[in-house]
Amino acid sequence: MRAAIFLAGVATLMMPAAAVAQTAPLTLDRIFGKDAIPTDSVDGGEWTADGSGYVAIERSADVKDGSDLVRYDVARNTRSVQVAAHDLIVKDTGKPLRIEGYAWSNDGKRLLIFTNGQRFRRTRALGDYWLFDTTTKALRKVGGDAPAASLMYAEFAPDGQSIAYVRGNNLYVEATAGGAARKLTSDGNDLIVNGLGDWVYEEEFYLKKAWSWSPDSKRIAFWRFDTSGVGTFYMITNTVGQYSKPIPLQYPKVGTTNSAVRVGSVDVASGATQWIRLDGDPRQNYVPQMSWAGSSGQLFLQYANRLQNTYQVLLADPASGTTRPLFVERDAAWVEANENPTWLDGGRRFTWMSERDGWRHLYLASADGKRLDLRTPGKFDVVSLLQVDAKSGWAWFIASPDNPTQRYLYRATLTGKPRVERVTPGTQAGTHSYDIAPGAHWARHTVSGIDRAPVTDMVDLTTQTPVRVLARNAALQEVLSKEPLPPTEFVRLDLGKGVSVDARLLKPANFDPAKRYPVLFYVYGEPWGQTVADAWEGRTALWHRMLAERGYIVASIDPRGTNTPRGRDWRKIIYRQLGVIGPEDYAAGVRKLLGQRPYMDPARIGIWGWSGGGSSTLHAMFRFPDLFKTGIAVAAVSDQTLYDTIYQERYMGLPSDNAAGFKAGSPITYADGLKGNLLMIHGTGDDNVHYQNLEVLEDKLIAANKPFTMMAYPDRTHGIYEKPGTSLHLFSLMTRYLDTNLPAGAR
Repeated sequence: MRAAIFLAGVATLMMPAAAVAQTAPLTLDRIFGKDAIPTDSVDGGEWTADGSGYVAIERSADVKDGSDLVRYDVARNTRSVQVAAHDLIVKDTGKPLRIEGYAWSNDGKRLLIFTNGQRFRRTRALGDYWLFDTTTKALRKVGGDAPAASLMYAEFAPDGQSIAYVRGNNLYVEATAGGAARKLTSDGNDLIVNGLGDWVYEEEFYLKKAWSWSPDSKRIAFWRFDTSGVGTFYMITNTVGQYSKPIPLQYPKVGTTNSAVRVGSVDVASGATQWIRLDGDPRQNYVPQMSWAGSSGQLFLQYANRLQNTYQVLLADPASGTTRPLFVERDAAWVEANENPTWLDGGRRFTWMSERDGWRHLYLASADGKRLDLRTPGKFDVVSLLQVDAKSGWAWFIASPDNPTQRYLYRATLTGKPRVERVTPGTQAGTHSYDIAPGAHWARHTVSGIDRAPVTDMVDLTTQTPVRVLARNAALQEVLSKEPLPPTEFVRLDLGKGVSVDARLLKPANFDPAKRYPVLFYVYGEPWGQTVADAWEGRTALWHRMLAERGYIVASIDPRGTNTPRGRDWRKIIYRQLGVIGPEDYAAGVRKLLGQRPYMDPARIGIWGWSGGGSSTLHAMFRFPDLFKTGIAVAAVSDQTLYDTIYQERYMGLPSDNAAGFKAGSPITYADGLKGNLLMIHGTGDDNVHYQNLEVLEDKLIAANKPFTMMAYPDRTHGIYEKPGTSLHLFSLMTRYLDTNLPAGAR
C-alpha cells in the first residue's frame, strides 16, 4: 500500500544564473506545470568492478537519438567513451540503439544492451536485448526472431559463454557466440510463470527477476508460480475505443488462495530440472528469498509460513533437491525477509539481519547455522545494510541512534570485538544516502533536509571529504532560501502511558502566534513509511510549502507502527491492530498539539494522505469527526479484506482468526460517522489498491446519506501520474478543495 513519485535525470543539470533568481510565490504551475522549478539529479550508472570509476549512459553529441556509454574515473576526474553510439547502429534500420540498461560480461569483452523498454507492472522490464562485441564491433539481437519487446531480465552467465532470459513466462538460454535459443522451461503460459515473481511477490517481496545463475555457470535456480488457483480481479479501461476492455489480474486478496510456489534448479546443458523439496502446502508458505550460497554450489533459501512469523533458513542441494536447516527466525508478530546475504571467509559465514534482541541489527551467521555473532550492538536500528567489504573488514550501514527523523552512515567491524563508528560528519544534520563503490573508497552521497534541497557529491570515504559536486539543485535551493517561511519545527509529543510520537510543523509566512491558523496534517501511519523525516519530499514538499505561504500550518505525526528506527516494539505494537492503534495515536497527537499551541484553529483541522495515508485519513474523518473537519484520501484501502495476502496478513494475521481485527482496522466500518468534508480520489487502473475500494465505500456512504466528493482518474495506477497534465490536475483539485472547505489564513 504505497505510492511513489520518481524524479529522474540522465546527467547533472547546471542551471544558468538567471534561472535561479526566482522570488515569486510558489504556484501549482511552478510546482507541477510547464514552468516547474527545475531539479537536478544524478544517474551515475554502475560502478566499475575495481571501484575506481563508474559508467554512465549519456546522449550522443554526434548521433541523433543515440547513446554513448561513458566511463568516469573518480580520482583523475576524467571522462572516456567506452562504447560510442556510432558503433551501435542497427544495419537493417540504420538507427542507433538507445541504451536504457546494460551489463558487461565478466571479461569486459561483451556488452549486453537493453533497449525499447515497455512497461510491465511497476517497471519497464519488457524490451529488446542486443549483444555488442567490443573487439569485433559486431552487434546482434538476442532472442533471434522473438517479437519486439518480449524479453525480460537477460543476463550473462558468470563465464560469459551464455545469456539467459525470460520470454513468455519461460526461461531461455543461448550462447553468446550465436546459435538458436533453447527453452529451459516449457510450461509457461498465462497462469504458469517461470523466472518472474507473480504480482504479489513483486509488490511485497520485491521479487521481479526470479532466477539466478550458479557461480559455475552450469545451473540456473528459479521460482515457478502456478497462479491458476488465484482469484482474478478485473480492471476495466473505457478509454481505448467504443467498447470497454477488461484487464485480468491474478491478485490474491486477504484470506484467499495464493500461487503454488516451487523452487527449481535446471541443468543448463541437459535442460533437466530438479525441484527443491520443501515441506508444507506450496500455497500456504512463501519463498521470499533464494540465492546461491557463495561458491559452495548450494542454494540458500528463506522459507516462511503464511503468517510470516516463522522463517526457516535452509541450504539446498540443487542436484538432489534435499534441504538442510540452518536455523529458524521467529517473532510473535512478523519477520522481515532478508536480502541476499553476503558470504565471507570462503563461505564459512554470511550476513543476517534480525530483530531478535528488540532492535534491527546485523549479525554474522556461521555456515552451519549454529552461531549468530552480533556486529552492531546497542539500542538502535540498522535502517539498511549498504555494503560488506571483507577485505577492509567493515560493514557499512545507515542508522540514526539519536534522532529517528534523520539518517547517517555508520560502519561496523566484521571480526574481533564489535565496534561501531559514525562515518557521516557530525556537522551535517539531515538525511544522507550513499551509493558506495566496491572497496568502499568512493561513494556518491546525497544529503537533504525538510527545508533543504538535495545535493549530491562524490565523497572519499577514507577521509569523509567531498571531492566534487554532482548535482547542486541550485534553482530549487534558491527558491527555498528566499521563501518567507520559518524553519520546520520537529517535536516529540508525550501522549501519556509511556507513549511518545514524533511530529513536525511548518508554520505560515508572516506567522503571528496571537492568531489562529488552519492546520493540514499529512499522514501515512502504516508499517511501510515515515512522514516525520528531516528529508526533502520532492514536489509534494513544494506543494506543502505553497500552502504554508498561503496561510496554512502543515504538520505531520508518526504514530506507533510506522517504519521509524525506534525499535521492534515500536513498529510491531500494531500487530493484529493495523488501522486501530495508529489512528488513535494520531488523534491523541493532534489533541496534544491543540492543547499546547493556541494558534492552531480547532475549527479548521484537515488531514490528507495517499495509499496507507488515504486509509488513515478515512479513519480520522469517520472515527474522530469532531476533531478533523476536512479530509482528502488518495488511493485508500477502505476495507482491509480487499488488499493482498502478503502485506495485510503480515500485520493482521488471517481473517479466519482475526475477524474482529480486520473489521476494526477497516475504515469502511465507521463510514456512518462522517460529519466533515471528504474528498476521495482514485485511479481506475490501480492494480495495487483497486478502484473497488472507492466504490464499496461510496455505497456505504450513500446508504448512510453522507455527502462526499470523489474524483476518478481514468486508467491511472496507484501513483496517479500517467498521461499529460495529471499531477497538475490532481494537486489543483486538492488545492481548490482546501480553499473551499478549509479556508487559509489567520483569524
